[in-house]
Amino acid sequence: QVQLVESGGGLVQAGGSLRLSCAASGSIFSINVMGWYRQAPGKQRDLVATMTSGGSTSGSTNYADSVKGRFTIFRDNFKNTVYLQMNSLKPEDTAVYYCNLAQYGVPYWGKGTLVTVSS
Repeated sequence: QVQLVESGGGLVQAGGSLRLSCAASGSIFSINVMGWYRQAPGKQRDLVATMTSGGSTSGSTNYADSVKGRFTIFRDNFKNTVYLQMNSLKPEDTAVYYCNLAQYGVPYWGKGTLVTVSS
């Protein structure tokens, strides 16, 4: 089993910044993908950013078009922690942000952390 614990959400004004963290524990393999998804009220959960670890694609990232140039994902593999640096936040970034770890086709989710961006 894998446990994911997010932190760093909160209320911020438009144009501000926040950094989310997600610490993973449990049975974590060296090859995996960690990342962030978000779900706004009344909408589906969407990809924000992911980053791979291990294997031939280690370090590769994937971002939603809506966050490119504003958000940066990075990892500390020794700590099994993934971060999401969010800059130039917009009201439309308001959502619950969920941490995800996927390994060998099995996804794990955190409980989510709320990010609210006021205009």
